Amino acid sequence: MLMPLAFGLPGGYEFLVVAFVALLIFGNRLPSVMKSLGKSVTEFKKGVAGIEDDLDTAVTADKKPAATKDTLD
Repeated sequence: MLMPLAFGLPGGYEFLVVAFVALLIFGNRLPSVMKSLGKSVTEFKKGVAGIEDDLDTAVTADKKPAATKDTLD
Protein backbone atom coordinates (compact mmCIF):
# COMPACT_ATOMS: atom_id res chain seq x y z
CA MET A 1 0.00 0.00 0.00
CA LEU A 2 1.42 3.41 -0.96
CA MET A 3 1.30 6.15 1.63
CA PRO A 4 0.66 9.75 0.60
CA LEU A 5 3.49 12.26 0.99
CA ALA A 6 1.74 14.03 3.88
CA PHE A 7 1.61 10.92 6.09
CA GLY A 8 5.05 9.39 5.66
CA LEU A 9 8.64 10.15 5.02
CA PRO A 10 9.28 11.04 1.40
CA GLY A 11 10.99 8.35 -0.59
CA GLY A 12 13.19 8.44 -3.65
CA TYR A 13 10.46 9.25 -6.15
CA GLU A 14 9.14 12.11 -4.07
CA PHE A 15 12.60 13.65 -3.83
CA LEU A 16 12.99 13.33 -7.59
CA VAL A 17 9.66 15.08 -8.16
CA VAL A 18 10.61 17.89 -5.75
CA ALA A 19 14.00 18.30 -7.43
CA PHE A 20 12.37 18.37 -10.87
CA VAL A 21 9.84 21.00 -9.79
CA ALA A 22 12.62 23.10 -8.23
CA LEU A 23 14.58 22.85 -11.46
CA LEU A 24 11.55 23.97 -13.45
CA ILE A 25 10.81 26.88 -11.14
CA PHE A 26 14.33 28.18 -10.61
CA GLY A 27 16.08 26.97 -13.77
CA ASN A 28 19.34 28.83 -14.32
CA ARG A 29 18.99 30.70 -11.03
CA LEU A 30 19.18 27.53 -8.93
CA PRO A 31 22.93 27.84 -8.12
CA SER A 32 22.52 31.45 -6.99
CA VAL A 33 19.44 30.53 -4.94
CA MET A 34 21.37 27.75 -3.21
CA LYS A 35 24.30 30.09 -2.58
CA SER A 36 21.96 32.64 -0.99
CA LEU A 37 20.35 29.91 1.09
CA GLY A 38 23.77 28.77 2.31
CA LYS A 39 24.75 32.31 3.27
CA SER A 40 21.52 32.82 5.18
CA VAL A 41 21.98 29.54 7.09
CA THR A 42 25.54 30.59 7.96
CA GLU A 43 24.35 33.99 9.23
CA PHE A 44 21.61 32.30 11.26
CA LYS A 45 24.15 29.98 12.89
CA LYS A 46 26.39 32.96 13.71
CA GLY A 47 23.44 34.74 15.31
CA VAL A 48 22.55 31.69 17.39
CA ALA A 49 26.19 31.34 18.48
CA GLY A 50 26.22 35.01 19.52
CA ILE A 51 23.11 34.53 21.62
CA GLU A 52 24.62 31.42 23.22
CA ASP A 53 27.79 33.38 24.05
CA ASP A 54 25.73 36.16 25.62
CA LEU A 55 23.82 33.63 27.72
CA ASP A 56 27.03 31.91 28.83
CA THR A 57 28.51 35.28 29.81
CA ALA A 58 25.40 36.17 31.80
CA VAL A 59 25.37 32.82 33.60
CA THR A 60 29.05 32.99 34.54
CA ALA A 61 28.62 36.60 35.72
CA ASP A 62 25.80 35.49 38.03
CA LYS A 63 27.96 32.74 39.54
CA LYS A 64 30.82 35.08 40.49
CA PRO A 65 30.56 36.32 44.08
CA ALA A 66 29.68 39.98 44.42
CA ALA A 67 32.50 42.21 45.66
CA THR A 68 31.85 43.51 49.16
CA LYS A 69 33.50 46.33 51.05
CA ASP A 70 35.53 43.83 53.14
CA THR A 71 37.08 42.18 50.10
CA LEU A 72 37.98 45.52 48.51
CA ASP A 73 40.06 46.72 51.52
